[in-house]
Amino acid sequence: MNANFRFAVISDPHITLSHTVWDAPNRFHLVEVSIPAFEHILEQLLPLNLNFLLLPGDLTQHGESENHHWLINRLGELPFPVYVVPGNHDIIASDPGPQTIGLKDFPHLYESFGYSDPTQPYYRREIFPGVQLIGLNSIAFDANGHQLGMGYIDAAQLSWLEETLPTIQDQLVMVMVHHNVLEHLPGQTRNPLGRRYMTKNAAKLLKLLHKAGVQLIFTGHLHIQAIAQQQSLYEITTGSLVSYPHPYRVIDCFTDPHGQPSLKVASHQVTALPGWPTLQKTSHQWMSDRSFPFMMKLLTSPPLNLPTQQAERLAPDLKDFWPTIAAGDPLFDFPHFPPAPRQYFERFSALDSEGQPQLIDNHATLRL
Repeated sequence: MNANFRFAVISDPHITLSHTVWDAPNRFHLVEVSIPAFEHILEQLLPLNLNFLLLPGDLTQHGESENHHWLINRLGELPFPVYVVPGNHDIIASDPGPQTIGLKDFPHLYESFGYSDPTQPYYRREIFPGVQLIGLNSIAFDANGHQLGMGYIDAAQLSWLEETLPTIQDQLVMVMVHHNVLEHLPGQTRNPLGRRYMTKNAAKLLKLLHKAGVQLIFTGHLHIQAIAQQQSLYEITTGSLVSYPHPYRVIDCFTDPHGQPSLKVASHQVTALPGWPTLQKTSHQWMSDRSFPFMMKLLTSPPLNLPTQQAERLAPDLKDFWPTIAAGDPLFDFPHFPPAPRQYFERFSALDSEGQPQLIDNHATLRL
């Protein structure tokens, strides 16, 4: 692969027309800013001569047909190609409802945005000379059509991948899927709160990707800025457009004079919008104010299993924990905490094996 190109990633935009906004007392998502924030980012991207844009799922608030159609129409107006995959908020049940789409509807609706075969919710596309994109569907349902609580790559996709990957030789392969494949948080696959953001059968998927030499996965869902690595494989997850810090990424792929391909990852934030002049401060406060129930679950669940009274004492000091995680490159110090919770929460810091800061979640150059 000897190519130079530029693309952007906007994840979890949760597009919500104003008359479709629905509320929940502890929601972290500021869906009210979804459309103005999306428009603001597009305005920033237009002068950058992008080769394409990736949207790794949760395109809409909750699968509403109206919100899907607004996004489809807007994407069709852009001067560069756009590629999408579904998120758990895009297809809330396998069959369509009165106001929502079903699984079979998604590839038909987004046929212009990756789905060369609208009968299957996954695809392979050449998106630049020598660059292949594989879009996977990690949204799965039980026998009654109810969405599973984790991501899952079904047998049909795994078989298709096993047949497809060997046919792509000497090309850069990029995989896009909504749920995380690699852990971005300590013990994510074992913690009941973190597990729901993972792909349940990630091991099977990773075996195929490693065998084929795939080096790049793009995910969303977790609403944090994070880059994880397993051997030569990087997973770049991008935070949500409607959650603090309202990020997006611009990524340059380049080849150095020695033929070494690399990615230069740069992250940006939406800092202000009409009617939201202090968006970063407001959004951070919004998340902090709603953190108590989440932190109580984290403190009282495995592996800490703290008594409720102790958890209630510690939770207020953790009100900024999740906003700090969401922003990427977190560094924590809780010297006044008892040993067990102190060690647990400080493990979330962006440190290498020698305890030195490893700040790669927002800005990094990744050698491929």
